[in-house]
Amino acid sequence: MQIAGEILAHIADGQFSFCGSAAGESNASPENFEETRRHKAGIIEALELGFAYCERVFARTTDAGAASSADFFGAPNTVGGVLAFNSAHNYEHYGNLVTYMRINGIVPPPSR
Repeated sequence: MQIAGEILAHIADGQFSFCGSAAGESNASPENFEETRRHKAGIIEALELGFAYCERVFARTTDAGAASSADFFGAPNTVGGVLAFNSAHNYEHYGNLVTYMRINGIVPPPSR
């Protein structure tokens, strides 16, 4: 699998891991996408599943709920903190993808 595909499968896994922690749902992911998804269609489906899951978690998180405690890799955090980390994780890897695209002569869609 290409580097971009690996990063995108990683993002899909992260969506379930981080939003699952925020929701108090351990093992929220239906599978390990980095290990099971090797082709474009499968990776796109994994991303759609991951973002849809997080959208549901964000939608049901109230202001009071965002301030409540959440376990984040064995460390205390808040639900809002975990969801903020999820967003930062997505943007971090978006930056990786932009670099990868530019190295390969591709103009990233937002820059067009």
